Amino acid sequence: MRTSLREPEEYQQQLREKQQRMQAFFAEFAAPQLEVFASAPNHYRMRAEFRVWHDGDDLYYVMFDQATRQRYRVDQFPAGSTLINLLMPRLLNAIREQSDLKHKLFQVDFLTTQSGDALISLLYHKKLASSWSHAAQALRAELRTEGLKVDIIGRAHKQKVVLERDHVIEQLQAGTRQLSYLQVENSFTQPNAMMNEQMLGWALDVTQGARGDLLELYCGNGNFSLALAPNFRRVLATEIAKSSVDAAQFNIRENHIDNVQILRMSAEEFTQAVRNERTFRRLDGIDLASFECETILVDPPRAGLDPATLAMVQAYPQILYISCNPETLQDNLRQLTQSHDIVRCALFDQFPFTHHVESGVWLRRKAC
Repeated sequence: MRTSLREPEEYQQQLREKQQRMQAFFAEFAAPQLEVFASAPNHYRMRAEFRVWHDGDDLYYVMFDQATRQRYRVDQFPAGSTLINLLMPRLLNAIREQSDLKHKLFQVDFLTTQSGDALISLLYHKKLASSWSHAAQALRAELRTEGLKVDIIGRAHKQKVVLERDHVIEQLQAGTRQLSYLQVENSFTQPNAMMNEQMLGWALDVTQGARGDLLELYCGNGNFSLALAPNFRRVLATEIAKSSVDAAQFNIRENHIDNVQILRMSAEEFTQAVRNERTFRRLDGIDLASFECETILVDPPRAGLDPATLAMVQAYPQILYISCNPETLQDNLRQLTQSHDIVRCALFDQFPFTHHVESGVWLRRKAC
């Protein structure tokens, strides 16, 4: 495991290798030239998780090699944001002196923003008593005296202690607009904020001039929904995780957006509703037939689209597919390209120096 800063030349080489691999991948589908979006080689991750290793009276961060399970001590994490690296030693130095904070601590999670917010989650193998809260408040005050916007959460089995807040507010540039996004602890957010901004900009560009309404599945906290709202008459978006739905509703209000509606439904449930296979109370008062969705956006988990949803997606004239897994994307595209052509495709290097690749594909229904 490398824990030193990466050189730009080294990054460009690995990015070229990813580009060549993805160009070969899209060649099967007669896709146009691949658009490539590079990341910063260092300090690109806004969130990170570390196990905590106790060695006598000392403790330090560790990570494990996924292949060998070998343990590595981590004192700095160059992939992490500058704020994460600033907080890492200061946090441990303070915890070492506080038995209530140190005892049974087994993991530390950091969630940071480009605008300087930080949320630290301390995970324990013990019940958290009031003495823990007092010690955590003192720790937060100590970190805040250094000008850091930090909050702390304690987690244990069936227990969550929030001192003040369980979220951060991120500011993201989406085209010409700056949007505020509430990001909740322990909920999914895009880890590479700068790359996320490039993804939002690309999605805005490809959907420029789109007609009608947008349907989005797997919308999370409204990351794409809010950014793409100006390109559509209305946006109807679905998400199953309650914390993400609540965050999306907050983000709609915070950004004064009036043409986005969020449904708490899975993609599979929405497919059943559209096909009139099931009725849902969550759809009471919502006239699905009033939406004229000519574009659908899907950003599925690594498993890709299930067969029923995949077939439903093919009914839309335009498809914007954001993928975190080339293997399931390839499988889905083999069906989608029977009815649609790939108009644009992109590589978003969310995770430099790993094998992971994020892709964007813009498809349009074949001419009759």
